[in-house]
Amino acid sequence: MTSWLQLSKIHKKFSKLIKSFPISVRRNTAKLFFVVCMLLEGSNSTRAAENLFAKLISTPHPSIRSDFQSNDTSQMKSPWLLKPSKKKEQAFQIAKDNRKARQFPSKAKNLQSKVSELKGPEDLSLPSKASEIRVKDQYKLAITDLERLIEENSPKLEIYRRQVKQEKYNLRKTVSSWYPTLDLSASPQYLDANNYYYSRTNTSSDRWQTTLSAEINWNLVDPGRSPEIAAAKDKYEQARTKYLIQARDIKLDAVNTYFTLQNSDEGVRIGQESVKASEISLYDAKSRFESGLGTRLEVLEAETQLARDRKLLTQKLGEQNINRSELRSILNLPPSIQPIASSPSRIIGIWDSSLEQSILSAYSFQKELDNIRLDISINNSNANLSLASAQPTISIFNTLSNSYSDGKLASADQDGSSISNTVGLKATWRIFDGNKAISGYNYNKQIAKVAEARFANERNNIRKEVEKDFFDLRTAKQDIASSTREVIAARESLRLARLRFKAGIATQREVVNNQRDLTQAEVGYSEALMNYNKSITKLQRKTGLEYKKACHPPTITSRSPNDTSMNNMNIDSLSLIKSCQ
Repeated sequence: MTSWLQLSKIHKKFSKLIKSFPISVRRNTAKLFFVVCMLLEGSNSTRAAENLFAKLISTPHPSIRSDFQSNDTSQMKSPWLLKPSKKKEQAFQIAKDNRKARQFPSKAKNLQSKVSELKGPEDLSLPSKASEIRVKDQYKLAITDLERLIEENSPKLEIYRRQVKQEKYNLRKTVSSWYPTLDLSASPQYLDANNYYYSRTNTSSDRWQTTLSAEINWNLVDPGRSPEIAAAKDKYEQARTKYLIQARDIKLDAVNTYFTLQNSDEGVRIGQESVKASEISLYDAKSRFESGLGTRLEVLEAETQLARDRKLLTQKLGEQNINRSELRSILNLPPSIQPIASSPSRIIGIWDSSLEQSILSAYSFQKELDNIRLDISINNSNANLSLASAQPTISIFNTLSNSYSDGKLASADQDGSSISNTVGLKATWRIFDGNKAISGYNYNKQIAKVAEARFANERNNIRKEVEKDFFDLRTAKQDIASSTREVIAARESLRLARLRFKAGIATQREVVNNQRDLTQAEVGYSEALMNYNKSITKLQRKTGLEYKKACHPPTITSRSPNDTSMNNMNIDSLSLIKSCQ
Protein backbone atom coordinates (compact mmCIF):
# COMPACT_ATOMS: atom_id res chain seq x y z
CA MET A 1 0.00 0.00 0.00
CA THR A 2 1.11 3.57 -0.61
CA SER A 3 2.82 5.22 2.39
CA TRP A 4 2.12 8.70 3.76
CA LEU A 5 5.56 9.90 2.57
CA GLN A 6 4.72 8.95 -1.00
CA LEU A 7 1.36 10.72 -0.71
CA SER A 8 3.16 13.85 0.49
CA LYS A 9 5.52 13.82 -2.49
CA ILE A 10 2.59 13.31 -4.86
CA HIS A 11 0.79 16.18 -3.14
CA LYS A 12 3.70 18.59 -3.69
CA LYS A 13 4.05 17.70 -7.35
CA PHE A 14 0.34 17.97 -8.06
CA SER A 15 0.07 21.27 -6.16
CA LYS A 16 2.63 22.99 -8.40
CA LEU A 17 1.00 21.61 -11.51
CA ILE A 18 -2.64 22.24 -10.58
CA LYS A 19 -2.19 25.85 -9.36
CA SER A 20 -1.50 26.91 -12.93
CA PHE A 21 -4.93 25.62 -14.05
CA PRO A 22 -8.22 27.57 -13.90
CA ILE A 23 -10.32 27.15 -10.80
CA SER A 24 -12.88 24.86 -12.48
CA VAL A 25 -10.13 22.51 -13.65
CA ARG A 26 -8.54 22.59 -10.21
CA ARG A 27 -11.77 21.58 -8.55
CA ASN A 28 -12.30 18.63 -10.87
CA THR A 29 -8.68 17.54 -10.50
CA ALA A 30 -8.93 17.77 -6.72
CA LYS A 31 -12.04 15.62 -6.70
CA LEU A 32 -10.34 13.07 -8.93
CA PHE A 33 -7.27 13.01 -6.70
CA PHE A 34 -9.56 12.60 -3.68
CA VAL A 35 -11.08 9.45 -5.19
CA VAL A 36 -7.65 8.06 -6.12
CA CYS A 37 -6.38 8.56 -2.58
CA MET A 38 -9.35 6.72 -1.14
CA LEU A 39 -8.80 3.79 -3.51
CA LEU A 40 -5.06 3.59 -2.76
CA GLU A 41 -5.04 4.04 0.99
CA GLY A 42 -8.54 3.09 2.02
CA SER A 43 -10.40 4.73 4.86
CA ASN A 44 -7.17 5.80 6.64
CA SER A 45 -6.27 8.23 3.84
CA THR A 46 -9.63 9.99 3.82
CA ARG A 47 -8.54 12.74 6.23
CA ALA A 48 -5.37 13.51 4.27
CA ALA A 49 -7.28 13.65 0.99
CA GLU A 50 -9.87 16.00 2.51
CA ASN A 51 -7.12 18.35 3.68
CA LEU A 52 -5.58 18.33 0.20
CA PHE A 53 -8.96 19.00 -1.40
CA ALA A 54 -9.59 21.95 0.93
CA LYS A 55 -6.14 23.38 0.22
CA LEU A 56 -6.54 23.17 -3.56
CA ILE A 57 -9.83 25.08 -3.65
CA SER A 58 -9.06 27.56 -0.84
CA THR A 59 -7.36 30.06 -3.14
CA PRO A 60 -9.98 32.65 -4.18
CA HIS A 61 -10.69 33.53 -7.75
CA PRO A 62 -8.78 36.65 -8.92
CA SER A 63 -12.03 38.41 -9.78
CA ILE A 64 -13.44 37.95 -6.26
CA ARG A 65 -11.17 40.17 -4.22
CA SER A 66 -11.76 42.58 -1.33
CA ASP A 67 -9.60 44.60 1.03
CA PHE A 68 -11.65 43.37 3.99
CA GLN A 69 -11.70 39.74 5.04
CA SER A 70 -14.74 38.10 6.59
CA ASN A 71 -15.30 38.96 10.22
CA ASP A 72 -15.64 36.34 12.95
CA THR A 73 -18.91 37.67 14.32
CA SER A 74 -21.83 35.29 14.42
CA GLN A 75 -24.20 38.06 13.34
CA MET A 76 -22.69 38.28 9.84
CA LYS A 77 -25.17 37.13 7.19
CA SER A 78 -23.88 38.90 4.10
CA PRO A 79 -24.49 37.10 0.79
CA TRP A 80 -21.38 38.75 -0.64
CA LEU A 81 -18.92 37.27 1.85
CA LEU A 82 -17.32 33.87 2.08
CA LYS A 83 -19.37 31.58 4.35
CA PRO A 84 -17.65 29.00 6.56
CA SER A 85 -18.28 25.30 6.32
CA LYS A 86 -21.33 23.82 8.05
CA LYS A 87 -19.26 21.16 9.81
CA LYS A 88 -16.73 23.44 11.42
CA GLU A 89 -17.30 27.14 12.04
CA GLN A 90 -14.04 28.88 11.27
CA ALA A 91 -13.05 32.41 12.20
CA PHE A 92 -10.79 34.42 9.93
CA GLN A 93 -8.36 37.23 10.55
CA ILE A 94 -6.47 39.59 8.24
CA ALA A 95 -2.95 38.41 7.51
CA LYS A 96 -0.07 40.77 8.16
CA ASP A 97 0.98 40.78 4.51
CA ASN A 98 -2.67 41.42 3.50
CA ARG A 99 -2.36 38.93 0.68
CA LYS A 100 -4.13 35.83 1.94
CA ALA A 101 -6.43 34.91 4.81
CA ARG A 102 -5.37 32.29 7.31
CA GLN A 103 -7.39 30.43 9.86
CA PHE A 104 -7.73 32.00 13.30
CA PRO A 105 -5.48 30.29 15.91
CA SER A 106 -8.45 28.72 17.64
CA LYS A 107 -12.06 28.02 16.85
CA ALA A 108 -14.99 29.53 18.65
CA LYS A 109 -15.88 27.10 21.40
CA ASN A 110 -19.16 26.37 23.12
CA LEU A 111 -19.75 27.45 26.70
CA GLN A 112 -21.24 24.16 27.83
CA SER A 113 -18.30 22.13 26.50
CA LYS A 114 -15.52 23.49 28.70
CA VAL A 115 -16.87 25.68 31.47
CA SER A 116 -13.69 25.30 33.51
CA GLU A 117 -11.74 27.31 30.94
CA LEU A 118 -13.99 30.31 31.60
CA LYS A 119 -13.12 30.46 35.28
CA GLY A 120 -11.61 33.83 36.14
CA PRO A 121 -7.94 34.20 37.09
CA GLU A 122 -6.80 34.09 40.69
CA ASP A 123 -7.36 37.24 42.73
CA LEU A 124 -3.67 37.93 43.37
CA SER A 125 -2.36 36.71 40.01
CA LEU A 126 -0.65 39.18 37.69
CA PRO A 127 0.47 38.22 34.17
CA SER A 128 4.12 38.80 33.38
CA LYS A 129 4.35 37.55 29.78
CA ALA A 130 2.73 38.73 26.58
CA SER A 131 1.63 35.17 25.82
CA GLU A 132 -0.50 35.14 28.97
CA ILE A 133 -2.70 38.06 27.83
CA ARG A 134 -2.70 37.39 24.10
CA VAL A 135 -6.12 36.34 22.80
CA LYS A 136 -5.96 32.67 21.86
CA ASP A 137 -9.53 31.37 22.11
CA GLN A 138 -12.95 32.73 21.27
CA TYR A 139 -16.08 31.59 23.07
CA LYS A 140 -19.61 32.00 21.83
CA LEU A 141 -21.70 33.19 24.76
CA ALA A 142 -25.48 33.19 24.77
CA ILE A 143 -27.34 35.85 26.72
CA THR A 144 -28.60 33.14 29.10
CA ASP A 145 -25.01 32.29 30.09
CA LEU A 146 -24.21 35.70 31.56
CA GLU A 147 -25.88 35.27 34.97
CA ARG A 148 -24.04 32.04 35.78
CA LEU A 149 -20.67 33.46 34.74
CA ILE A 150 -21.24 36.57 36.87
CA GLU A 151 -22.02 34.49 39.95
CA GLU A 152 -18.90 32.40 39.46
CA ASN A 153 -16.34 34.95 38.25
CA SER A 154 -17.30 38.51 39.18
CA PRO A 155 -14.79 40.05 41.64
CA LYS A 156 -17.22 42.88 42.46
CA LEU A 157 -19.80 40.35 43.55
CA GLU A 158 -17.16 38.50 45.57
CA ILE A 159 -16.42 41.69 47.52
CA TYR A 160 -20.04 42.01 48.63
CA ARG A 161 -20.22 38.28 49.33
CA ARG A 162 -17.27 38.63 51.73
CA GLN A 163 -18.86 41.64 53.36
CA VAL A 164 -21.95 39.56 54.10
CA LYS A 165 -19.76 37.05 55.92
CA GLN A 166 -18.04 39.87 57.80
CA GLU A 167 -21.33 41.23 59.11
CA LYS A 168 -22.46 37.72 59.97
CA TYR A 169 -19.44 37.20 62.21
CA ASN A 170 -19.90 40.68 63.66
CA LEU A 171 -23.49 39.77 64.59
CA ARG A 172 -22.28 36.63 66.33
CA LYS A 173 -19.76 38.71 68.24
CA THR A 174 -22.39 41.12 69.55
CA VAL A 175 -24.83 38.32 70.45
CA SER A 176 -22.13 36.81 72.67
CA SER A 177 -22.67 39.67 75.15
CA TRP A 178 -25.72 37.80 76.47
CA TYR A 179 -23.51 35.00 77.78
CA PRO A 180 -21.27 35.02 80.88
CA THR A 181 -17.50 35.23 80.58
CA LEU A 182 -14.99 32.89 82.24
CA ASP A 183 -11.42 34.08 82.86
CA LEU A 184 -8.54 31.90 84.05
CA SER A 185 -5.32 33.42 85.37
CA ALA A 186 -2.09 32.09 86.88
CA SER A 187 0.80 34.02 88.41
CA PRO A 188 3.87 31.95 89.50
CA GLN A 189 6.40 34.05 91.47
CA TYR A 190 9.88 33.48 92.92
CA LEU A 191 11.20 35.67 95.74
CA ASP A 192 14.93 36.03 96.50
CA ALA A 193 15.73 38.82 98.97
CA ASN A 194 17.91 39.79 101.97
CA ASN A 195 16.45 41.70 104.90
CA TYR A 196 18.76 43.23 107.53
CA TYR A 197 17.62 43.22 111.15
CA TYR A 198 19.74 43.87 114.28
CA SER A 199 18.04 41.18 116.29
CA ARG A 200 18.05 38.41 113.66
CA THR A 201 20.86 36.45 112.16
CA ASN A 202 19.10 34.92 109.10
CA THR A 203 17.67 37.69 107.02
CA SER A 204 17.46 35.95 103.60
CA SER A 205 14.19 35.07 101.76
CA ASP A 206 13.91 32.23 99.22
CA ARG A 207 10.36 31.27 98.28
CA TRP A 208 8.15 30.02 95.39
CA GLN A 209 4.54 31.21 95.26
CA THR A 210 1.83 30.30 92.73
CA THR A 211 -1.67 31.75 92.52
CA LEU A 212 -4.44 30.27 90.33
CA SER A 213 -7.81 32.00 89.94
CA ALA A 214 -11.01 31.52 87.94
CA GLU A 215 -13.51 34.37 87.56
CA ILE A 216 -17.03 34.20 86.12
CA ASN A 217 -18.65 37.52 85.19
CA TRP A 218 -22.19 37.96 83.88
CA ASN A 219 -23.81 41.27 83.08
CA LEU A 220 -27.34 41.07 84.39
CA VAL A 221 -28.31 44.59 83.37
CA ASP A 222 -26.56 46.15 80.35
CA PRO A 223 -28.45 48.99 78.59
CA GLY A 224 -26.10 48.99 75.59
CA ARG A 225 -26.45 45.30 74.78
CA SER A 226 -29.82 45.32 73.01
CA PRO A 227 -29.21 48.34 70.73
CA GLU A 228 -25.75 47.01 69.81
CA ILE A 229 -27.20 43.64 68.77
CA ALA A 230 -30.04 45.35 66.87
CA ALA A 231 -27.54 47.52 64.95
CA ALA A 232 -25.39 44.49 64.10
CA LYS A 233 -28.45 42.60 62.88
CA ASP A 234 -29.49 45.50 60.65
CA LYS A 235 -25.95 45.76 59.26
CA TYR A 236 -26.05 42.08 58.41
CA GLU A 237 -29.36 42.50 56.60
CA GLN A 238 -27.99 45.57 54.86
CA ALA A 239 -24.95 43.65 53.63
CA ARG A 240 -27.21 40.96 52.20
CA THR A 241 -29.32 43.61 50.51
CA LYS A 242 -26.24 45.28 49.02
CA TYR A 243 -25.13 41.93 47.65
CA LEU A 244 -28.50 41.46 45.95
CA ILE A 245 -28.43 45.01 44.55
CA GLN A 246 -24.91 44.54 43.23
CA ALA A 247 -25.81 41.20 41.63
CA ARG A 248 -28.75 42.80 39.83
CA ASP A 249 -26.69 45.79 38.70
CA ILE A 250 -23.83 43.65 37.38
CA LYS A 251 -26.26 41.43 35.52
CA LEU A 252 -27.95 44.50 33.99
CA ASP A 253 -24.56 45.92 33.02
CA ALA A 254 -23.55 42.64 31.39
CA VAL A 255 -26.83 42.30 29.49
CA ASN A 256 -26.65 45.91 28.24
CA THR A 257 -23.05 45.35 27.14
CA TYR A 258 -24.19 42.20 25.36
CA PHE A 259 -26.85 44.19 23.51
CA THR A 260 -24.23 46.81 22.61
CA LEU A 261 -21.99 44.04 21.31
CA GLN A 262 -24.85 42.71 19.20
CA ASN A 263 -25.34 46.20 17.81
CA SER A 264 -21.65 46.50 16.94
CA ASP A 265 -21.80 43.06 15.28
CA GLU A 266 -24.70 44.28 13.18
CA GLY A 267 -22.72 47.41 12.40
CA VAL A 268 -19.83 45.29 11.16
CA ARG A 269 -22.22 43.30 9.00
CA ILE A 270 -23.76 46.48 7.59
CA GLY A 271 -20.32 47.94 6.95
CA GLN A 272 -19.13 44.82 5.16
CA GLU A 273 -22.21 44.67 2.97
CA SER A 274 -21.90 48.38 2.22
CA VAL A 275 -18.28 47.93 1.16
CA LYS A 276 -19.26 45.04 -1.10
CA ALA A 277 -22.11 47.05 -2.63
CA SER A 278 -19.80 50.05 -3.14
CA GLU A 279 -17.24 47.83 -4.86
CA ILE A 280 -19.93 46.61 -7.24
CA SER A 281 -21.03 50.18 -7.94
CA LEU A 282 -17.44 51.21 -8.55
CA TYR A 283 -16.92 48.28 -10.92
CA ASP A 284 -20.05 49.23 -12.86
CA ALA A 285 -19.01 52.88 -13.02
CA LYS A 286 -15.53 51.99 -14.30
CA SER A 287 -17.00 49.61 -16.87
CA ARG A 288 -19.33 52.32 -18.18
CA PHE A 289 -16.49 54.83 -18.22
CA GLU A 290 -14.18 52.51 -20.17
CA SER A 291 -16.93 51.72 -22.67
CA GLY A 292 -17.65 55.41 -23.21
CA LEU A 293 -21.13 55.36 -21.66
CA GLY A 294 -20.20 56.98 -18.34
CA THR A 295 -18.21 59.94 -17.06
CA ARG A 296 -15.25 60.39 -14.77
CA LEU A 297 -17.56 62.08 -12.28
CA GLU A 298 -19.52 58.87 -11.81
CA VAL A 299 -16.32 56.96 -11.04
CA LEU A 300 -15.27 59.57 -8.49
CA GLU A 301 -18.68 59.45 -6.82
CA ALA A 302 -18.45 55.66 -6.54
CA GLU A 303 -14.93 55.90 -5.09
CA THR A 304 -16.13 58.46 -2.55
CA GLN A 305 -18.93 56.20 -1.42
CA LEU A 306 -16.53 53.25 -1.14
CA ALA A 307 -14.17 55.29 1.04
CA ARG A 308 -17.10 56.38 3.21
CA ASP A 309 -18.26 52.76 3.66
CA ARG A 310 -14.75 51.59 4.51
CA LYS A 311 -14.55 54.27 7.16
CA LEU A 312 -17.86 53.03 8.61
CA LEU A 313 -16.59 49.45 8.65
CA THR A 314 -13.36 50.47 10.39
CA GLN A 315 -15.33 52.35 13.03
CA LYS A 316 -17.68 49.41 13.66
CA LEU A 317 -14.76 46.97 13.91
CA GLY A 318 -13.20 49.17 16.58
CA GLU A 319 -16.47 49.36 18.50
CA GLN A 320 -16.81 45.59 18.27
CA ASN A 321 -13.38 45.00 19.82
CA ILE A 322 -14.07 47.53 22.58
CA ASN A 323 -17.42 45.93 23.46
CA ARG A 324 -15.90 42.45 23.52
CA SER A 325 -13.20 43.68 25.86
CA GLU A 326 -15.83 45.34 28.06
CA LEU A 327 -17.86 42.12 28.25
CA ARG A 328 -14.74 40.12 29.12
CA SER A 329 -13.95 42.57 31.92
CA ILE A 330 -17.47 42.39 33.39
CA LEU A 331 -17.49 38.58 33.31
CA ASN A 332 -13.87 38.42 34.54
CA LEU A 333 -12.92 35.91 31.86
CA PRO A 334 -9.32 34.74 31.40
CA PRO A 335 -7.24 37.30 29.48
CA SER A 336 -6.58 34.85 26.64
CA ILE A 337 -10.32 34.39 25.89
CA GLN A 338 -12.45 36.72 23.79
CA PRO A 339 -16.25 36.45 24.11
CA ILE A 340 -18.49 36.47 21.04
CA ALA A 341 -22.22 37.15 21.10
CA SER A 342 -23.98 34.06 19.77
CA SER A 343 -27.58 35.06 20.49
CA PRO A 344 -29.18 36.74 17.46
CA SER A 345 -29.98 40.44 17.59
CA ARG A 346 -33.75 40.49 17.86
CA ILE A 347 -36.56 41.70 20.11
CA ILE A 348 -36.41 39.80 23.39
CA GLY A 349 -39.94 40.41 24.65
CA ILE A 350 -42.96 42.61 25.17
CA TRP A 351 -43.73 44.77 28.20
CA ASP A 352 -47.46 44.40 28.87
CA SER A 353 -47.59 46.07 32.31
CA SER A 354 -48.95 49.58 32.58
CA LEU A 355 -46.94 52.53 33.82
CA GLU A 356 -48.81 52.63 37.14
CA GLN A 357 -48.25 48.92 37.74
CA SER A 358 -44.57 49.30 36.92
CA ILE A 359 -44.11 52.18 39.38
CA LEU A 360 -45.92 50.41 42.23
CA SER A 361 -43.97 47.22 41.62
CA ALA A 362 -40.71 49.17 41.60
CA TYR A 363 -41.46 50.65 45.02
CA SER A 364 -41.78 47.18 46.54
CA PHE A 365 -39.02 45.55 44.49
CA GLN A 366 -36.24 48.11 44.82
CA LYS A 367 -33.88 47.04 47.60
CA GLU A 368 -32.36 50.52 47.68
CA LEU A 369 -35.38 51.67 49.69
CA ASP A 370 -34.94 48.75 52.10
CA ASN A 371 -31.32 49.73 52.56
CA ILE A 372 -32.32 53.26 53.52
CA ARG A 373 -34.83 51.89 56.02
CA LEU A 374 -32.05 49.79 57.54
CA ASP A 375 -29.87 52.91 57.73
CA ILE A 376 -32.58 54.63 59.75
CA SER A 377 -32.87 51.65 62.10
CA ILE A 378 -29.08 51.40 62.52
CA ASN A 379 -28.72 55.05 63.44
CA ASN A 380 -31.61 54.84 65.91
CA SER A 381 -29.89 51.86 67.56
CA ASN A 382 -26.62 53.80 67.68
CA ALA A 383 -28.47 56.68 69.35
CA ASN A 384 -29.78 54.34 72.06
CA LEU A 385 -26.29 52.88 72.43
CA SER A 386 -24.92 56.37 73.12
CA LEU A 387 -27.46 56.85 75.91
CA ALA A 388 -26.54 53.47 77.38
CA SER A 389 -23.07 54.73 78.29
CA ALA A 390 -24.66 56.99 80.95
CA GLN A 391 -27.01 54.35 82.38
CA PRO A 392 -26.27 51.96 85.26
CA THR A 393 -25.00 48.42 84.67
CA ILE A 394 -25.24 45.50 87.11
CA SER A 395 -23.14 42.35 86.91
CA ILE A 396 -22.60 39.28 89.08
CA PHE A 397 -19.19 37.73 89.54
CA ASN A 398 -17.64 34.72 91.23
CA THR A 399 -13.89 34.48 91.83
CA LEU A 400 -12.18 31.25 92.93
CA SER A 401 -8.47 31.51 93.81
CA ASN A 402 -5.86 29.10 95.14
CA SER A 403 -2.41 30.08 96.30
CA TYR A 404 0.57 27.81 97.13
CA SER A 405 3.93 28.83 98.65
CA ASP A 406 7.16 26.90 99.25
CA GLY A 407 10.29 28.31 100.92
CA LYS A 408 11.28 30.62 103.71
CA LEU A 409 10.65 34.26 104.33
CA ALA A 410 13.00 36.21 106.69
CA SER A 411 13.84 33.47 109.18
CA ALA A 412 10.32 32.02 109.11
CA ASP A 413 9.14 29.04 107.13
CA GLN A 414 6.11 29.95 105.04
CA ASP A 415 5.21 26.68 103.32
CA GLY A 416 1.52 25.96 102.75
CA SER A 417 -1.52 26.74 100.56
CA SER A 418 -4.77 28.67 100.73
CA ILE A 419 -8.05 28.66 98.79
CA SER A 420 -10.79 31.28 98.65
CA ASN A 421 -14.08 31.84 96.80
CA THR A 422 -15.72 35.25 96.37
CA VAL A 423 -19.27 35.90 95.10
CA GLY A 424 -20.64 39.39 94.64
CA LEU A 425 -22.55 41.99 92.66
CA LYS A 426 -21.03 44.93 90.90
CA ALA A 427 -22.89 48.08 89.86
CA THR A 428 -21.50 51.03 87.90
CA TRP A 429 -23.17 54.27 86.96
CA ARG A 430 -21.51 57.22 85.31
CA ILE A 431 -23.18 60.23 86.84
CA PHE A 432 -21.56 62.95 84.73
CA ASP A 433 -19.87 62.67 81.32
CA GLY A 434 -20.01 66.24 80.05
CA ASN A 435 -23.19 65.58 77.99
CA LYS A 436 -21.29 63.07 75.83
CA ALA A 437 -24.16 60.56 75.84
CA ILE A 438 -26.80 63.18 74.97
CA SER A 439 -24.65 64.63 72.19
CA GLY A 440 -24.05 61.18 70.70
CA TYR A 441 -27.77 60.47 70.86
CA ASN A 442 -28.64 63.68 69.00
CA TYR A 443 -25.87 63.08 66.46
CA ASN A 444 -27.19 59.67 65.45
CA LYS A 445 -30.77 60.93 65.43
CA GLN A 446 -29.79 63.61 62.90
CA ILE A 447 -28.18 60.96 60.71
CA ALA A 448 -31.46 59.06 60.83
CA LYS A 449 -33.31 62.20 59.74
CA VAL A 450 -30.92 62.55 56.80
CA ALA A 451 -31.67 58.95 55.83
CA GLU A 452 -35.39 59.72 55.89
CA ALA A 453 -34.80 62.60 53.45
CA ARG A 454 -32.72 60.26 51.27
CA PHE A 455 -35.62 57.81 51.28
CA ALA A 456 -37.96 60.46 49.87
CA ASN A 457 -35.39 61.46 47.26
CA GLU A 458 -34.81 57.84 46.22
CA ARG A 459 -38.53 57.27 45.96
CA ASN A 460 -38.81 60.16 43.52
CA ASN A 461 -35.81 58.91 41.54
CA ILE A 462 -37.33 55.45 41.22
CA ARG A 463 -40.49 56.83 39.70
CA LYS A 464 -38.54 59.14 37.41
CA GLU A 465 -36.31 56.28 36.15
CA VAL A 466 -39.23 53.91 35.62
CA GLU A 467 -41.13 56.56 33.67
CA LYS A 468 -38.04 57.33 31.58
CA ASP A 469 -37.44 53.68 30.72
CA PHE A 470 -41.14 53.16 30.02
CA PHE A 471 -41.27 56.08 27.58
CA ASP A 472 -37.92 55.11 26.05
CA LEU A 473 -39.35 51.65 25.43
CA ARG A 474 -42.38 53.14 23.73
CA THR A 475 -40.16 55.38 21.60
CA ALA A 476 -37.88 52.49 20.66
CA LYS A 477 -40.91 50.41 19.67
CA GLN A 478 -42.07 53.15 17.34
CA ASP A 479 -38.53 53.54 15.99
CA ILE A 480 -38.40 49.84 15.19
CA ALA A 481 -41.65 50.10 13.24
CA SER A 482 -40.55 53.19 11.30
CA SER A 483 -36.99 51.96 10.69
CA THR A 484 -38.32 48.62 9.42
CA ARG A 485 -40.37 50.44 6.80
CA GLU A 486 -37.38 52.64 6.02
CA VAL A 487 -35.07 49.67 5.46
CA ILE A 488 -37.54 47.91 3.15
CA ALA A 489 -38.19 51.10 1.16
CA ALA A 490 -34.49 52.00 0.93
CA ARG A 491 -33.59 48.49 -0.22
CA GLU A 492 -36.19 48.59 -2.98
CA SER A 493 -35.09 52.10 -3.98
CA LEU A 494 -31.49 50.94 -4.29
CA ARG A 495 -32.53 47.98 -6.43
CA LEU A 496 -34.54 50.20 -8.78
CA ALA A 497 -31.75 52.80 -8.92
CA ARG A 498 -29.25 50.16 -10.02
CA LEU A 499 -31.61 48.93 -12.71
CA ARG A 500 -32.12 52.48 -13.92
CA PHE A 501 -28.39 53.10 -13.88
CA LYS A 502 -27.68 49.98 -15.96
CA ALA A 503 -30.42 51.01 -18.38
CA GLY A 504 -28.80 54.42 -18.77
CA ILE A 505 -31.73 56.50 -17.46
CA ALA A 506 -30.19 57.31 -14.04
CA THR A 507 -26.87 58.64 -12.82
CA GLN A 508 -24.35 57.25 -10.39
CA ARG A 509 -25.31 59.98 -7.93
CA GLU A 510 -28.77 58.44 -7.61
CA VAL A 511 -27.28 55.01 -6.82
CA VAL A 512 -24.85 56.48 -4.28
CA ASN A 513 -27.58 58.42 -2.51
CA ASN A 514 -29.85 55.39 -2.28
CA GLN A 515 -27.03 53.22 -1.04
CA ARG A 516 -26.18 55.75 1.68
CA ASP A 517 -29.84 55.91 2.67
CA LEU A 518 -29.99 52.13 3.00
CA THR A 519 -26.87 52.04 5.17
CA GLN A 520 -28.22 54.73 7.47
CA ALA A 521 -31.60 52.98 7.66
CA GLU A 522 -30.04 49.67 8.68
CA VAL A 523 -27.86 51.38 11.29
CA GLY A 524 -30.96 53.13 12.67
CA TYR A 525 -32.88 49.86 12.80
CA SER A 526 -30.05 48.15 14.71
CA GLU A 527 -29.82 51.01 17.20
CA ALA A 528 -33.60 51.06 17.71
CA LEU A 529 -33.50 47.32 18.40
CA MET A 530 -30.68 47.78 20.90
CA ASN A 531 -32.48 50.64 22.68
CA TYR A 532 -35.68 48.58 22.88
CA ASN A 533 -33.94 45.61 24.49
CA LYS A 534 -32.01 47.84 26.90
CA SER A 535 -35.18 49.63 27.99
CA ILE A 536 -37.09 46.41 28.60
CA THR A 537 -34.23 44.92 30.65
CA LYS A 538 -33.98 48.12 32.71
CA LEU A 539 -37.69 47.94 33.46
CA GLN A 540 -37.34 44.33 34.49
CA ARG A 541 -34.40 45.20 36.76
CA LYS A 542 -36.24 48.07 38.46
CA THR A 543 -39.69 46.55 38.78
CA GLY A 544 -39.05 42.82 39.11
CA LEU A 545 -41.82 42.12 36.59
CA GLU A 546 -41.32 39.61 33.80
CA TYR A 547 -41.88 40.47 30.17
CA LYS A 548 -43.66 38.24 27.69
CA LYS A 549 -41.58 36.40 25.16
CA ALA A 550 -41.91 37.90 21.69
CA CYS A 551 -42.64 35.93 18.56
CA HIS A 552 -40.02 37.12 16.13
CA PRO A 553 -41.01 38.24 12.63
CA PRO A 554 -38.84 37.39 9.59
CA THR A 555 -35.44 39.04 9.72
CA ILE A 556 -34.62 42.01 7.50
CA THR A 557 -30.85 41.79 7.86
CA SER A 558 -30.32 40.23 4.41
CA ARG A 559 -29.26 42.61 1.65
CA SER A 560 -29.12 40.18 -1.25
CA PRO A 561 -30.21 41.82 -4.51
CA ASN A 562 -31.85 38.57 -5.55
CA ASP A 563 -34.02 38.37 -2.42
CA THR A 564 -37.44 39.59 -3.52
CA SER A 565 -39.42 37.88 -0.76
CA MET A 566 -39.12 40.92 1.49
CA ASN A 567 -40.73 43.15 -1.10
CA ASN A 568 -43.80 40.94 -1.39
CA MET A 569 -44.25 40.61 2.38
CA ASN A 570 -46.66 42.69 4.42
CA ILE A 571 -44.63 45.39 6.17
CA ASP A 572 -47.01 45.46 9.12
CA SER A 573 -46.08 41.86 9.90
CA LEU A 574 -42.48 42.97 10.27
CA SER A 575 -42.99 46.13 12.32
CA LEU A 576 -45.69 44.77 14.66
CA ILE A 577 -44.32 43.14 17.81
CA LYS A 578 -46.45 40.21 18.91
CA SER A 579 -46.22 38.01 21.98
CA CYS A 580 -46.04 34.23 21.92
CA GLN A 581 -48.87 32.44 23.69
